[in-house]
Amino acid sequence: MKEQKFEDKLKELEVLNNKIKSGELALDETVVCFEKGMKIAKELEKEINSIERKVEILISEGSREFKDFQE
Repeated sequence: MKEQKFEDKLKELEVLNNKIKSGELALDETVVCFEKGMKIAKELEKEINSIERKVEILISEGSREFKDFQE
């Protein structure tokens, strides 16, 4: 199965949230949507943390290269 893009996961989370907020779901359907939403939220959090680490590394490397250039 092809992994969803970040934006697609975010959209799916929004859809699930709207379904839950509508109040039109039965309790068991609400719980299923909530569980699925929590799973997606955790996946998104992992992706965001990974991206933050990459950006920090890139900034750190860029800072070192800039210092080397100044010397």
